[in-house]
Amino acid sequence: MADTIMKAAARGIVTDEIKEIARQERLDPERVRRLIARGRVAVLRNVRRSGRVRLVAVGEQMFSKVNANIGTSGTVVDIEAEREKARIARRYGADTLMDLSMGGPLDEIREKVMREAEPLPVGTVPTYQAWVEGLRRYGGLGIPSDFFIKIVERQLRQGVDYMTIHAALTKRLAEKAVRSSRVIPITSRGGALLAAWMLENGEENPYRQHWDYLLELFAEHDAVISIGDSLRPGSIFDQHDELQVAELVEAARLVRSARGAYVQTIVEGPGHMTLDQIAANVRLEKQLTDGAPYYVLGPLPTDAAMAYDHIALAIGGALALWAGADYLCYVTPAEHLSLPTPEQVKQGVIAARIAAHAADLAKYGARAAARDARVSIARARLDWASMLKNAFDPEEAARIHAQYGIRTRACDMCGQYCACLVLGKHMKGRLEPSEEQLLERLGSGAFLP
Repeated sequence: MADTIMKAAARGIVTDEIKEIARQERLDPERVRRLIARGRVAVLRNVRRSGRVRLVAVGEQMFSKVNANIGTSGTVVDIEAEREKARIARRYGADTLMDLSMGGPLDEIREKVMREAEPLPVGTVPTYQAWVEGLRRYGGLGIPSDFFIKIVERQLRQGVDYMTIHAALTKRLAEKAVRSSRVIPITSRGGALLAAWMLENGEENPYRQHWDYLLELFAEHDAVISIGDSLRPGSIFDQHDELQVAELVEAARLVRSARGAYVQTIVEGPGHMTLDQIAANVRLEKQLTDGAPYYVLGPLPTDAAMAYDHIALAIGGALALWAGADYLCYVTPAEHLSLPTPEQVKQGVIAARIAAHAADLAKYGARAAARDARVSIARARLDWASMLKNAFDPEEAARIHAQYGIRTRACDMCGQYCACLVLGKHMKGRLEPSEEQLLERLGSGAFLP
């Protein structure tokens, strides 16, 4: 078996893949190699899809990445809608996609989603398929533990690039959670399914039972394990309780074990958490895991933003990324309410992308600011074509700009009283700053590369 990218990096080899990541991230290849070797950066891809999937690096000093969740539910199965969601997520800037389907022909849906999403890496939560097919095959929760692993094998062979594996949830923690005074004992769907299986069968988590074999499988495919956080708070009133922290400690142990096998891991983080707790949570994860990439599912800083949870996500997510998290799972306006529509997927992706970009500006300064420099210069010139081209959603920006149907050099907020028009003749001959000068003015940011 060929070396994993982590093992090659640990041996001091700067592979072509590492050079490509360095080019994308505007960093020195040797720096990228060292971060991969230490497990502080993970590269999302499955070697079975080498050449078909863009390399996406998450972790320390990398640009913040955004994931979009799509997939059927047990009540809504519309494969064409999921394909459209994949196209939309790709078009509006998602870096990765997760297929969370639980209804319909799951292997077929995944194959179609993966084709539609290319070149984006695609992830899954294999527990979902193990549960759906296991109930059907075994007539109840008497699903053998190795059946969960067979689903992982099948999905890796299909080319899935990374998977959420809820291996940090122990049987003891599941028992404590269901007896706890938490508002929502377990908010994670995958975690709840595994907890029910453990409590019903009196067995330890199947992913923990077969952990060493899982590491062999992921090493063979050089895919990434995303260690799921089953006990993340589903309410701000459960944040940073004993259960959440205990699971994070277990996740850190699994990270160390995986690094010993040269298997790349990322760690999943909090759901609902007030703003004052977010930075502390990121610091705790980084300390316990020696800098493992942190994938935050939110955080949502309020429980009451239904229909606007994508805005809550942008607030909490930007703060988490600024504090040192690496990878943001989007939230749509349908969160807590419904399976999202394609339009709601678009809104979720754009909100998360803006949050990620805002954090990168603060972290990396000029390295992340080329888009902003172009927009600023175009705005000063009233160059609408350039301005709209650099919007996160150019079509919607153009629609709003033209919504009153009045043609003017300025926009309809100020019209003929626009500051750039009023002072136009007095600004002639001034030395307009270049894009390079603006980037130099912003500096290198707080997180020096």
